[in-house]
Amino acid sequence: MSHEFDYMSAMEMRRRVAAKEISPVEVTRRALERAEATQPTLNAFCLLLPEQALAAARVAEDAVLKGAPLGALHGIPFSAKDLMAVKGMRYASGSRTMESNIAAVDAPAVERAKAAGAILIGKTTTSEFGCKPVGDSPLTGITRNPWNLDKTPGGSSAGAAASVAAGITPFSLGTDGGGSIRIPAAFTGLAGIKGQFGRVPVWPTSATPTLAHVGPLARSVQDAALLFSVIAGLDRRDPFSVAGPVPDVLGSALASVTDLRIAYSPTLGYARPDPEVVKLTDRAASTFRDLGCAVELVENVFDTDPADLWTAEFYAGVGIRLRSFMENQRELLDPAVADVLEPALSQDMRDYYTKVFARYALRDKINTFFERYDILISPVIPVTSLNAGQNIPDGLEDRNLVSWVFYTYPFNLTGQPAASVCAGIAPDGMPVGLQIVGRSYCEGDVVRAAAAFERTQPIGYNVRQLEV
Repeated sequence: MSHEFDYMSAMEMRRRVAAKEISPVEVTRRALERAEATQPTLNAFCLLLPEQALAAARVAEDAVLKGAPLGALHGIPFSAKDLMAVKGMRYASGSRTMESNIAAVDAPAVERAKAAGAILIGKTTTSEFGCKPVGDSPLTGITRNPWNLDKTPGGSSAGAAASVAAGITPFSLGTDGGGSIRIPAAFTGLAGIKGQFGRVPVWPTSATPTLAHVGPLARSVQDAALLFSVIAGLDRRDPFSVAGPVPDVLGSALASVTDLRIAYSPTLGYARPDPEVVKLTDRAASTFRDLGCAVELVENVFDTDPADLWTAEFYAGVGIRLRSFMENQRELLDPAVADVLEPALSQDMRDYYTKVFARYALRDKINTFFERYDILISPVIPVTSLNAGQNIPDGLEDRNLVSWVFYTYPFNLTGQPAASVCAGIAPDGMPVGLQIVGRSYCEGDVVRAAAAFERTQPIGYNVRQLEV
């Protein structure tokens, strides 16, 4: 049976907590109850923290009752993906090789969300070390999509997306090394933000340190911007952390887009999207024209698919992290992950560094491209859905575990800010994502474009309520 807290926005929850209209303890208790109730079907969580969450909720409630200053996320439940550290808790990265690992610290984003008054209710599932854009691992099994339990919610932030789409928490923390926020956002109708590389600090050091991002998943762009505004900003523990002021993404979510110059690319020059996906992204491009934006069709954003550049970097990093297991206990690993790590580990140093410098050239080329445009829009993924337990969609078997996605990994290579917002619902009843990419360091443009598009859609168009 549904409850008033289910599917309540973070902005509304924050307002009502501060006004003493709702109780942080009751909100947290309901989130925990819903998480427990959906575990047998969704399997979104690898760890729930009821005692710690309710203790934090009682502290938050006392602060409200005493009239103390309240944080930006005061009393709002959230979750954190298992690629992120939570002090004193298992930090397994979705892998049986790490199931006894305990984190010594909170990751900066977790630390900041807690400091702003948010209540951590648990850790969510991921594919092993984030190596697959779907929602399963040998450690935690299959995570499913609230829109259709036969489908994957995408990955690797699988549980993070499933839990938000199921109305358990208003938002969650995910990670994105090749699309792992944007992909599950697309599969589950959510908004997800990958900021500029380094804008949200990543620490302890990721297995893929030059590609990794941390960011929010939420049911609205404004809620995602709220969480992003809290977790972004310099942290000297991360050597890539961006100094200087954080863009006002909350303000941007309410701003006009009439001045934006938008490039629309259905394929980026090499992708093979389903017609249903292109139909909805075509419609999104028309919507931006209706909003007063200058929209230009650009078929070829890239001369060639940069998948090899991404694969060389991402899988080599994870492969080094897991090298001893690859050599001595391969049976502990997801077989599909082990198979893709093997060639990355056997790279010749000259070949590897040729790809490193090709990556820098790609970054320069895309910066030149963005001298003409403020925003690039495209699909997030080429299909409307994928069956749970399946690694690669039918018809794309020539691609590897991640390259079938086509659209997201280039912007981890370049480090630009990018977001996913729901473009609409396909004929199969599943949501389709629109990717919005901005110029370097311009998260504000990405958020205002995403929010402006979202405002043109019917209220609740991207939510299918899961009864528990």
